[in-house]
Amino acid sequence: MSKILFVMTGVDYWTLADGTRHPTGYWAEEVVAPYTAFKAAGHEIVVATPGGVAPTVDKGSLAPEVNGGQEGAAAIAAVLDAATELRQPIRLADVDLADYDAVYYPGGHGPMEDLAVNAESGALLNATLASGKPLGVVCHAPAALLATAADGNTPFAGYRVTGFTNAEETQAGFADKAKWLLQDQLVDLGVDFREGEPWAAHIEVDRTLYTGQNPASSAPLAAELVKALG
Repeated sequence: MSKILFVMTGVDYWTLADGTRHPTGYWAEEVVAPYTAFKAAGHEIVVATPGGVAPTVDKGSLAPEVNGGQEGAAAIAAVLDAATELRQPIRLADVDLADYDAVYYPGGHGPMEDLAVNAESGALLNATLASGKPLGVVCHAPAALLATAADGNTPFAGYRVTGFTNAEETQAGFADKAKWLLQDQLVDLGVDFREGEPWAAHIEVDRTLYTGQNPASSAPLAAELVKALG
């Protein structure tokens, strides 16, 4: 059995370019699909957030239309309701990487607000990469990579990475409202950004770094992490 750390956003909003706060948090599927896969494989999960606050689900991610209908939405909600780890997170500042076999970052727009500028998260990402332990990051969570360049350089430079694309943000209706777009920022960071078809599952595996483009990518990403953990 392995122990997997879920690093999650601690905010329930995303500040748009005009200063308004868009209600958000984490995206349900990106937590539920990996959570279910890891639990089925017998692994233990610990959740960490900035300040140890209980993470907030983006209510839009619970809607039937993004979960294949009412039955899918009910199944997603049931997993979240039963996941006691989500209600008992530890403080990100208290994380000891030595305690974990892998680290996973789910998305949602929340990480664009807090993890993108969180130095503790940035240091953890750098340490995880250096450790050789599997590191999974999906959808908007690669925003957290922006906090890894404390000295202007990031160890993630040159790595193949995917994440929520400009095309997807445009189709989601936020591209013209956002302060910045994730794809643009990752390119500027110096990673080798790879873009798949909008909304289709697309993952990139480069050494021990596993990234997924969108919510549909979270299940195949989790399957690759399960294989990596043996």
